[in-house]
Amino acid sequence: MEGLSSKGVLSHLSVLAVQTKSRRNPPQQSTRVKELKAEAEALMMRREQLKAEIQTHKSLQRMRLSMDKGEEEMDEDSENSQLLQLMAKHSQLKDLLYAHHLIGGYDIIKTSLGKGVCVSVTTAYEGVYLDTYNLEIDLKPVLRITRHNVPPFIPLNELAEQNNIQTNIKAFLDVLSQHLNAHAGRKQQLKLVKERFPSVDVMESNVLCSILVLMFTVPRQKTAVLCTLNYSDHTRCLPTTVHIQCEDKDLPESPEWKKKQSLLMEMPVHKVLMTMKTMGDIF
Repeated sequence: MEGLSSKGVLSHLSVLAVQTKSRRNPPQQSTRVKELKAEAEALMMRREQLKAEIQTHKSLQRMRLSMDKGEEEMDEDSENSQLLQLMAKHSQLKDLLYAHHLIGGYDIIKTSLGKGVCVSVTTAYEGVYLDTYNLEIDLKPVLRITRHNVPPFIPLNELAEQNNIQTNIKAFLDVLSQHLNAHAGRKQQLKLVKERFPSVDVMESNVLCSILVLMFTVPRQKTAVLCTLNYSDHTRCLPTTVHIQCEDKDLPESPEWKKKQSLLMEMPVHKVLMTMKTMGDIF
């Protein structure tokens, strides 16, 4: 140490300090290399996984297509084929359940070509199931009604446009169901009037059942009454206006017949007629 200058001593001490620090913090290069290798292996495994998923997806697509066409493309005895068939059926069921939820619970079946669905709208009145109407709807590239058996007097295209079938098919089906059920209800009321009240003459009606003209005789006055029911709201089973005509001008203006007029706007016509018959107001 005697031969060292002060500058040399300081330099030597600096070297020793660096060596000591190096021993305390070994180089991180080997650790980083290991991390990179592990990351590369993970990426390779993910690549192989994606390849397998893509292959499975392609097989499922082929299987779904063959199922839609009613064909069997793969060997049913192979374990892989059976598994793919189960996966394809599960995928098909999920699609149907999603579509069922999307359209608000209406009955649907998949079309034979697998490009759309067939939606059924059932009508009923007073707990009695009546007619069922079907719409075949393509799903791609846009929603489009291709075939249906909805009566021509129901403004189907107008309802689809007003309720934006592309973005809210449930709203469209709900409004369509209102129109169909209201028509079925009016039609059923007319049928019940004809069946239960032979003394009441149906003077006029139309295919939409939006107008109904009845003629009946009042026993006490022995006079004929013409009753016109106008159903201008085609989503309802009850009339919006009721007009009563008679040779006796005072009869329609009487409190008794004013009450009957209001009742015809609040209750189905066959029920009001039954009440009037029970009260002796008609034969």
